[in-house]
Amino acid sequence: MTAKGYGLSPSLIVLAAGLGSRFGSSKQLEPLDGLNKTIMELSILDAHLAGVEHCILVINQAIKADVERLVLPRLPKGISVDLAVQSITDVPKQFAGLAQARTKPWGTGQALLAAKPFFKEKAIVITADDFYGRHAFKQLVSHIAQSDDWSMLAYPITHTLSQSGGVNRGLCQVDQFGYLERVTECLNITQTPLGLVGELPEGSGGQPVNVDQTALASMTIWGIDSLLMERLADNFSHFLSYYDSAVGGEFFLPDQIQLVIDKKLKQVRVLTAQDSWLGITYRSDLAQVSAQLQKLYKNIKE
Repeated sequence: MTAKGYGLSPSLIVLAAGLGSRFGSSKQLEPLDGLNKTIMELSILDAHLAGVEHCILVINQAIKADVERLVLPRLPKGISVDLAVQSITDVPKQFAGLAQARTKPWGTGQALLAAKPFFKEKAIVITADDFYGRHAFKQLVSHIAQSDDWSMLAYPITHTLSQSGGVNRGLCQVDQFGYLERVTECLNITQTPLGLVGELPEGSGGQPVNVDQTALASMTIWGIDSLLMERLADNFSHFLSYYDSAVGGEFFLPDQIQLVIDKKLKQVRVLTAQDSWLGITYRSDLAQVSAQLQKLYKNIKE
């Protein structure tokens, strides 16, 4: 269970290669008002306080120089950092032609795969623009130290909504023993006078559905080990073998975790978050999120 060279602690992998299309720019680099830090810097700080000593930042080439200039100097001195670049062209040689026709990244599964050269034995995986709460990493580090099961931190759906518009969320189905059975994607979830309403993906009919107010949402915060990296490498080649550039599609991380669950290769323990989630989907979310995080980190040192 020990990550080689990093004591008992897992690594932290931050998926920060997104293009921020709905936000309008690279939101992973957007400083929070009054803090002069990004959300991912706060996450890295909290992970370090929970015992994490190694971080892998998965970024795109366009922001690499800014990350090196702006973000790295502000990170805790006691954490080592590797930069992994997610590239459209980073595919097996036989699929180089597909990569030339692609205009956006292959998805979160390939983003995590980009971290493989720096991966040790166990890791916590998060996204750069989500704030998971100050207890999140303590919960996951504690579980990883005690179990070989994978883990996921789930949030009450009502704690993950945006006042600026509908949100897409993965809704968790959990068995009686507390293990994840399935994450079902639900789109454009909004609070209405009649309750929460969302839409199923187009492939499922695109129909409106009622969403249980007590549902738990997956916010892409996982505790994993090297088995997932092995599966990602094999499954990405399989994905590309059937990829149709006319249709598109993405190699999603949740889909790959689901395959592992379905094949009973690993169990995923669902941990319920103690804190509220905060995130920036739209630019109009920035001021509210900044105000809330200023209260939590008012004593933070530059």
